[in-house]
Amino acid sequence: MTGEWPWKGRIDADEGADALRWHQVVRPHGAGAPPGIALVGFACDEGVRRNQGRPGAVEGPRVLRQALANLAWHGDRPLWDAGDVACMDGDLEGAQERLGSAVSALVGAGHLPIVLGGGHETAWGSFLGLAAAYPGRRIGIVNLDAHFDLRTSPRASSGTPFAQIAGRCERAGLPFDYLCIGIAEPANTAALFNVAQRLGVRFRLDDEVSDASLPELAAEIQAFAADADMLYLSIDLDVLPAWVMPAVSAPAARGVAPGHVEALIEAVRGTGKLAIADVVEFNPCHDLDSRGARTAARLIWRLAR
Repeated sequence: MTGEWPWKGRIDADEGADALRWHQVVRPHGAGAPPGIALVGFACDEGVRRNQGRPGAVEGPRVLRQALANLAWHGDRPLWDAGDVACMDGDLEGAQERLGSAVSALVGAGHLPIVLGGGHETAWGSFLGLAAAYPGRRIGIVNLDAHFDLRTSPRASSGTPFAQIAGRCERAGLPFDYLCIGIAEPANTAALFNVAQRLGVRFRLDDEVSDASLPELAAEIQAFAADADMLYLSIDLDVLPAWVMPAVSAPAARGVAPGHVEALIEAVRGTGKLAIADVVEFNPCHDLDSRGARTAARLIWRLAR
């Protein structure tokens, strides 16, 4: 990646090779890099701006790397940083195409990409990349989110990515397999619920996620994955409660508890079909005592461990 290497942190030299942290393990991604976890940033909040949200997610990838740097490394695969795709000129569509190309190349090289958003417009680029790497394959989407992001609009935004994906699937003659967990009923209009019903979207409301329901939800994810060739996991951080995750465009009044989100991540990983994940909507401009950054970093840590 260009610019100053962002990975810096504590070194516990006296504790040996098992005391490594992320900043000691991660390496710049380049041609011929052995398959591993590949981080790629999408430095963009143009979609949030178009969706009348709070801008600032463009700084998300940089701050998330800082939050990850000092975490203990417990992985057994190489960890690569593939740099950022940036949108600094308002050309969201061009930036999404570039993200798709970057993701496609990483998937084709055998990596598991974890995309650091960026607003939820990131999802269109993530999907484009996976679909380009596996043309004609059936991709199941699991979205942990307070919102459907199925808005109807002539212009792409952070509210439209899954409607765009549904349209692409229809044009390609492929099913639109979309499971959304954490939907906040007060934050989604009746029109959005109608669109979800028309598209056959499977969803669970935020108040349906509890300790008691987690086994049922894990089984639902397993059944959903059985019909798919691979899974794309999107984690919109506004699925978390506002007091845990204030650093998003639209903080959640209720949300899904962090431990439940982690359990859902494990359920997706447990299918053995996870091909790409993204973590989106982190907005450091509205963080409090870095609590949002730390929470987001832990979820990314969970994805990579």
